[in-house]
Amino acid sequence: MVHSAGPTAAAQRVWFITGASRGLGRAFAEAALAAGERVIGTARDVAPLEDLVARYDGRLIAFPLDVTDRAAVMAGVRRAYDTFGRLDIVVNNAGQLLYGMLEEVTEAQARAHMDTNFFGALWVCQAAVPLLREQGSGHIIQVGTVGAGGGFSCVGMYGAGKAAVDAISEALAMEVESFGIKVTKLQPTSYDTGLFTTGTTATEADPAYAGLRARLAELWGGESSDPHPSQAAPVLMELVDLPDPPRRLAVGGYSYDLSRDADQARTAEAERWEHLSRKGG
Repeated sequence: MVHSAGPTAAAQRVWFITGASRGLGRAFAEAALAAGERVIGTARDVAPLEDLVARYDGRLIAFPLDVTDRAAVMAGVRRAYDTFGRLDIVVNNAGQLLYGMLEEVTEAQARAHMDTNFFGALWVCQAAVPLLREQGSGHIIQVGTVGAGGGFSCVGMYGAGKAAVDAISEALAMEVESFGIKVTKLQPTSYDTGLFTTGTTATEADPAYAGLRARLAELWGGESSDPHPSQAAPVLMELVDLPDPPRRLAVGGYSYDLSRDADQARTAEAERWEHLSRKGG
């Protein structure tokens, strides 16, 4: 069945989504299409999007894109803009997980991980901002993680990449605000996105960490109860309709609680050691 009804072309927003073939990226693409909007979906492999391309009668354009290739990103974002004549919502969602202790991470693994999770997002921003600035509007959505505020055993590199994206997003929001461009960092809960399977690279395990690995396996083991990514989509759809959206938004009750608790713990620790901090002048 082909879905072509919806707002007129002039009223339809245009989305550009990286990592659109699965997980949150696909859920966001489906929600935007269901709302009658137009989507450019990219991923290294866009074959999983073929059913949506066929279903939505020209409102979804999918093409391969490796976000680690800066020249390809520049050309890809320009291609997306030229396809529908504008961009309204840019979703930096492409990412992967490097699982392992920091001591175990090779230089090649670390660089490859940051190329995707940090530099990929940076290249997309650099490509999109001039176009959004020229049209005087746009909303950049940076898909992060609830863990970006601090590291955690075995996923330290993932947290580092997302923390770096958080930092440049804060700067970007200040830099582009006067051009009518908004920036929001999403901090989603642990959704069932396939990140821990198809999106994971693992280090070579050092026996010295066997005990910690066993404790983590016990902590993370058992039946997964992570919500489906589609549960996050209504949040994003409401967010992009806001005239004055937040710069940071926890998505999911667990994410909200974890962020709140982490903020409270940091404040409590700072207050505990205030006397020592103030000795510094």
